[in-house]
Amino acid sequence: MNFLQITSLLIVLAGAFGAINYLYLKLPSAIGILIVSLLASFGLLAIDLVWPSLGVAGTVRGFVLGIDFSEALLEGMLGLLLFAGALHVKMGDLKREWVVVFLMATLGIALSTVIVGFAFSWLTGMPIMIALVFGALISPTDPVAVLGVLRDAELPKSLETKIAGESLFNDGVGYVVFLVLVGLAFTDGAHHGAAEGSPLIGAILLFLQEAVGGAVLGIVLGWLTFRIMRRIDDYSLEVLLTLGLAFGGYELAVWLHVSAPIMAVCAGLLIGDVGTARGMSEETRRYVDAFWKLIDEILNAVLFLLIGFEVFAIAFSGDLVLTGLATIAIAVFARFAAVAVPITMLRPFRTFNQGVTQIMTWGGLKGGISVALALSLPDGEWKPVILTCTYIVVIFSIIVQGLTVGRLANRVGRAPDLM
Repeated sequence: MNFLQITSLLIVLAGAFGAINYLYLKLPSAIGILIVSLLASFGLLAIDLVWPSLGVAGTVRGFVLGIDFSEALLEGMLGLLLFAGALHVKMGDLKREWVVVFLMATLGIALSTVIVGFAFSWLTGMPIMIALVFGALISPTDPVAVLGVLRDAELPKSLETKIAGESLFNDGVGYVVFLVLVGLAFTDGAHHGAAEGSPLIGAILLFLQEAVGGAVLGIVLGWLTFRIMRRIDDYSLEVLLTLGLAFGGYELAVWLHVSAPIMAVCAGLLIGDVGTARGMSEETRRYVDAFWKLIDEILNAVLFLLIGFEVFAIAFSGDLVLTGLATIAIAVFARFAAVAVPITMLRPFRTFNQGVTQIMTWGGLKGGISVALALSLPDGEWKPVILTCTYIVVIFSIIVQGLTVGRLANRVGRAPDLM
């Protein structure tokens, strides 16, 4: 199948599964599509067990493996999704929460990566460096999943900003940490170049290049786009400019070897705040907002559909499933540490919402980015273990945590919206 045929099929299936969810399951849209996709996948596997001569599962598996999920998300959809998410987070709100967001997106990611890495190495016998790679890919909360759930959960504004802002930035930071650890775990000394003999220095320089470079590029491109939009009063052209910023900026960041996710977040924040306030007419603001909400909804639907079908790419066995279930507990505990430590550090200086630790721990959903990163790893004896455990954690996170975090927030977070 060519690209257009694959895209058409995915859109048709996302629409059909979304309709099934709307009419019968009545769950939040993205989660409902994921569940219907999973049920369809398991149904096809069951048909293959009963009538193996039909070869249905093999055909579908070939189709799924033919879609490079990692490339489709990391090199295509992610830039648009992060830009759309950042577009609706106001910098004024984020400025009030920047210390919490910064600590959770840096110290929190580091803590979670180390905790998951050492625990996973102990659980599986995996070499510690490879286990730390797994820790890096499973630690970031997925902004796509988190922001989708926030639409349906009535959270206090400051708490919503903390969760949304942290998910946007820790995704970019986690991706950079993942790249650094992959370089250390899978690249031999012959490729260290100038950093040979001092891999830590090379890792630090790579982190700074990716993270700082991505932020600077996003701010520069966002500012240039804003300056152009100030001179234009044509909503269709201005929508096109924002689309060009998201697409072109992301690909430019990849080409320059800086963090494309951080670029997309910074550009989206600037356009969503300064751009909408000073560079757009009221009509343009409405169209830009509606366009990016629609893009967000459509890509979310397709992404969660693909996550459900990725079950065909997973090697399940009794031992691996048990390991995956144990990994769920490890990931939740690591997330708790990543939230509790920064909040405990800041409690003497500020007041937090009631239940903030519980809500942010349970609301730290994993998603398609973790699956994409696991799929992008070099082939080896540990990749099936990492991929299966990642998939189990992600499915649990989206379905179980995603469907219950709203009720948890309503139960433990009834205090006034405190800063």
